[in-house]
This record gives sequence, structure tokens and C-alpha cells, in this order.
Amino acid sequence: MPAHLRHRSSQPRDILTVVLLSVFTFALLQSLINPVLPALQRDLRTTQSLVTWVMTAFLLSASVATPLLGRLGDRYGKHLVLVGSLIALAIGSLISAIAPNIAVMVVGRAIQGIGGGVLPLAFGIISDEMPRERIPGAIGVTAALTAVGGGAGIALAGPLTSLAGIRSLFWIPMVLTAVAAVMAYRVIPPSPFRSDTGVSWLASILLAGWLIALLVPLTQASSKGWASGMVVGPLIAAAVLAAVWILTETRSASPLVDMRMLRSTAVWATNLVSLLFGISLFASIAFLPAFVQTPPENGYGFGASVTQAGLLLLPITATMFLAGLASARLTASFGPRLILVAASALNVGSIAMLAFWHDRQWKVSVAMALLGVSFGSAFSTMANIIVATVRPDQTGVANGVTANVRTIGGSVGVALMGGIISAHTPAGGTPGEAGYTLGFAALGIAGVVALLAALLTPVRISTGFRSG
Repeated sequence: MPAHLRHRSSQPRDILTVVLLSVFTFALLQSLINPVLPALQRDLRTTQSLVTWVMTAFLLSASVATPLLGRLGDRYGKHLVLVGSLIALAIGSLISAIAPNIAVMVVGRAIQGIGGGVLPLAFGIISDEMPRERIPGAIGVTAALTAVGGGAGIALAGPLTSLAGIRSLFWIPMVLTAVAAVMAYRVIPPSPFRSDTGVSWLASILLAGWLIALLVPLTQASSKGWASGMVVGPLIAAAVLAAVWILTETRSASPLVDMRMLRSTAVWATNLVSLLFGISLFASIAFLPAFVQTPPENGYGFGASVTQAGLLLLPITATMFLAGLASARLTASFGPRLILVAASALNVGSIAMLAFWHDRQWKVSVAMALLGVSFGSAFSTMANIIVATVRPDQTGVANGVTANVRTIGGSVGVALMGGIISAHTPAGGTPGEAGYTLGFAALGIAGVVALLAALLTPVRISTGFRSG
């Protein structure tokens, strides 16, 4: 059947189902491996420093691919690029599942990271294909799933490993992603809005260069030391390359990221909030499993297994999803700024609980539940602000930038938290409680800055929202 006839009968509900499945499978892969890194290290017979590249390779690849594929989707069709991103996820999962050593595993994870294009493409497809009145709610659910997938990955890692082995953490996402790719090809119609300008490959190379130069030292800072030349040198290079990239984009007739778009207060303030929320999200998900698995004789922790740790952190998954569902109606009633400010304030309070009120399991679960409300409502609101602010042909790259700065924030948060915990860890010993307390306190400071940035976002946006 010709493609234009096949897609013409697609219903908005079917399109949204495919988008949600695509987003969930990518988000799941962001955190599914975190709780089982020690077991994966043994499985691959590698060192602790090398096994961390299983996460780093994914992070770097996603950071580079996310804005680039968003731009390609705006130019050549979001449906085609989405299918390509899902195929890359499936291929990367297959390679990781059968990897005989750490080198092949890292290659597979890097290919998986190409799937980062799923996020901006999903928001763009919703903006193109959903009825106008349903766009805010659909974006809210989709944005919430990006965070829910992260929480679900932590909760599912232990049980899946126990039932089907550690490689099941790659086989199962591979199957889900392959199904999503087939469904996307059959259901999602060609993009009605496309950019008529080409893609600046020079800008793409510069973007990749400064992101890699930034993220590699951030992920290594806790082990090498912030004053190390291997950290300071690449950071200086990242600053230089970023400046050249901005100059190139400003002068380009077909920029990868339109700098004029970023001048909008709604866009840059939202991206700043996204960056700072990324610090809290990624650092919390990365370090809380180790915290709750620490034996209580060390003065903190609960001696939880991997599965028990996932259950303790499960509340964040449920509340993120529920908050995402509710955020569109709340934003319509009270305006995006009030919701984002409230979510930012709740983020600060929740992180403070983790820092100073973590001596009982139920307290950690309560803090995670509140953190989930904060993340779910904030991510949904930010996505809606971006889609409502930029032109239809910019939704892919604009949401790619927002997702990307969140990933960069996550790298900063993980490096910051890791450095603080390492500074309070005796040689060959278990991290001291003070490391976690000070680490979470640092995340709280980032949350305060996010709260101030949220006050700069608009009171009303153009897609039918009204301020209270």
C-alpha cells in the first residue's frame, strides 16, 4: 500500500501510542544499567573505571545526536528520522546484548545513544499531528515518560537480572524498540511542516566537539581530580569550541540551532531550568541506589538488595507519571510560570529531605515521591512552553536543545556528586555519610538557582494557556 494512503487513516490516538512507546524505551535505557554496573563489570571481566564507559558512551552519543537529529527531522521529516533513531536503538541493544568484552559493549551503547533523537522528534510529531486542544496534555504525558522511564529502569533492573540474566537488560529493550520502529513506519504520517534550509555540517562537527570536550572531563573529574590537566585542558577546549560554534551558528544561513530562537526569554529561561533540573535528576538516580544498598553498620543505608533498592525508589516513577498527566490542566488553570516555580520549590524541599532526613526507608521513599511530582510537572511544563513558543518547523531542534542541556546538567550533577562522595571515602572503604549529605546539599543549591530561573519564564504562552 502506498505510504500516503497507509498513513492517511492514522488516528491521533495511534500516533500518540507509538510516540509514547518510543520515548519510554529510550528513557528506560538511560537508567536500566545504573544499578547493575558492578555485576556487568564481573560479567565483562573488566575494571571499575572501564565499566563506567558503558554509561559515559551512551551519554556522550545522546548529547551529540539529540539536537542534530532534531534538526534533521525538521528538515527531512520527523517520521523518517524517528524510525532511523529507533533502528539505531535496536541495533545498539543487539550489539550490547552479545558483546564479548567491554570494547564491544561501549560501541553498542554509543550506537544506542543515537536514539536520543527520539525525544525532540516525539514532541515535534505531537505538535504536528495531534488536535490543537490535545497537544498540551499529550506533551505532558510524553515529557513525564522521559523521567518515568528513568525510574522504571532502576526498579526493573534487579528483578530482570534475577529472572533472565544481566543481558536481558539489552534483549528486552531491543525487542520493544524494534516493535516501536515498525509501528512508527506504519502509523506516523509524513511531517506537514518542514524547514526549507539545509543542515550545517560544520556546526554539527563543532557541536560534537565542544560537547565531547565538556562531558568527558566532567564524567572523569571525580577520579582524576578537578585540578588535573586531563580535566582542565578539555574544559578550556570546550569553551573555545563552544565560542566558535556560536559564532558559526550566528553567521550561518542554515544554522543547526537558530541563535535568534534562543534569545527568547521563554526559551533560554526554560533551558536554564532544564539544565539545573538535570543536575538533580541524574545525580539522584545515579547515587541513591548505592546509598540505600550500603549496610547500616556504616552509619547510614539500609543494606538493600538491587531489587529492594528499586522498590524503595519506585515512588518517583509513579508520581512523575501522575504529575505529568495533571500538569497540562494545572498549567491551563494557573499558567506555566506558577507551575514551574512550584515544581522548582518542591525540588529544593525534596533534595533537602534526602540530604538531612534520610535515616529511615520511608523517609527516602517520601522524598522520592515528592521529587517525582517535581520532575513530572516541571518536564511537562517545560516541553509545552518550548512547543508553544517556537515555530512548527523548529519544534524538533528546540526540544532537542532542551533535552540536551538536561543531559549536560546530568553530567555536571553526577560529576559534582561523585567528586564530593569520593572526597569523603577512605581508601578502599565505603563512602562516609557526610559525602552524601554534602552532595545532596550541593544539588539543593542548584535547585535554588532553578527556582530563581523559573521566575523568569512567561506568565502565559500562546497555545491556549492562561494565567491564573
